[in-house]
Amino acid sequence: MDTEHGILFSDEYQKSLKEQFYYADEDPVHGPRLFFENSGGSLRLKKAVEAKCAVEQFPDCPERVRGRGLELQAYVKNGTKEILEVVFGASGGALLTELSASQSMYQAVGAIMENVKWGTNAVTSSLEHPSAHDAVEYYCGKTGREFRVVPANKTTGGIDPDEVMKYVDKDTCLLSIMAASNISGNIMDIKEIARRAKEVNPDIYIVSDAVQHAPHAVIDVEDWDVDVANFAPYKFFGIRGCGYAYVSDRVARMPHHKLIHKDADVWSLGTPAPADFAAMMAVIDYVCAIGEQFSDASDRRSLYIEGMNRIHLQERALLFRMLEGTSEVPGLRHIDRVEVYVDMEDLTCKDLIIAMGIKGIEYSECVQRYLDHGVTVFERLSSSMYSKRIVEALGIEGAIRVSPLHCNSTEDIDRFLSITKEIAESVSR
Repeated sequence: MDTEHGILFSDEYQKSLKEQFYYADEDPVHGPRLFFENSGGSLRLKKAVEAKCAVEQFPDCPERVRGRGLELQAYVKNGTKEILEVVFGASGGALLTELSASQSMYQAVGAIMENVKWGTNAVTSSLEHPSAHDAVEYYCGKTGREFRVVPANKTTGGIDPDEVMKYVDKDTCLLSIMAASNISGNIMDIKEIARRAKEVNPDIYIVSDAVQHAPHAVIDVEDWDVDVANFAPYKFFGIRGCGYAYVSDRVARMPHHKLIHKDADVWSLGTPAPADFAAMMAVIDYVCAIGEQFSDASDRRSLYIEGMNRIHLQERALLFRMLEGTSEVPGLRHIDRVEVYVDMEDLTCKDLIIAMGIKGIEYSECVQRYLDHGVTVFERLSSSMYSKRIVEALGIEGAIRVSPLHCNSTEDIDRFLSITKEIAESVSR
């Protein structure tokens, strides 16, 4: 099977998937639109929102051992198990829960760097989201360690394993590299980076921010051999207000914020939110249902893997179409005045995210022009604290980030290309 340029879902199946999301084609107030800003917060799965609403109606405490309390408790217990085993691919470790994925990253990095007494430095990359980058920098300052930053490959928009190894040595206690870039879409070779880092220092702790990658492809913490990985449900078809992180067995029992008399590997602090787990289980159900269309497997992890792989193939096909276009409409690579930043031929190393610009139009103005045409995208600028370090690391002043979702159709992509061509042609009029 040739998957270099992806494999599209059938039109009928794609439409059935889109119907499972709220407001996929229009905003109830602002009217019809293409929502191509899923990297800022993905389309919401209807069943995830409905599951949260249904569970939130009950006042019962999920820590009670009878009646409704037991039923609510089951959401937390089963949800914890499914997130660890099905989403993260973990057979051990513990689940860290916070109000956001950023908080979970700070908690995990802090626990490691405050408890590990050896090592004189910690390493991260120039492409990291501020929550991952700043967590390492903050705890380097707090623990008196050298803070090292691996530069980006300005051609691919990624972090090269060879470059990482220039910064890792036997005294590196922690290495934090994201799974995929939230601006370039480049997928990092976390498994190879971890393997080579552990050849230098077998005791090193490996952290990977998987927030951007989780909605597009499989996370496998055991195959990657990492100690920490996190994701945000609101960027993964789900809800806001919660973030989840996997911590390995050796991290799970480190001293951390918890009630004193709880077990050593418990990372939840306070009464859990069953509705949040119910919503995430609805997302897992959705992905597994896609897997069932293409696999006879019966276990949840296998179905989840198949579902995410099919999502990834669908998105690669949409990405190829967006870049190359068709005989009817040119792709971004072929529209005059359009620039595709950190572009690369090998799309197997990319998630469905494009960083682009149109010559002659300032990024914010261009985003507004797209909005005037019913397209929602977003600008990442050097003037933003969230983007400055990253866009400068890529050698650009900014970018328009375009991020569709697997439930989008080829017609959606073609419409976007036609609008882009119209905006680009308006510059020279």
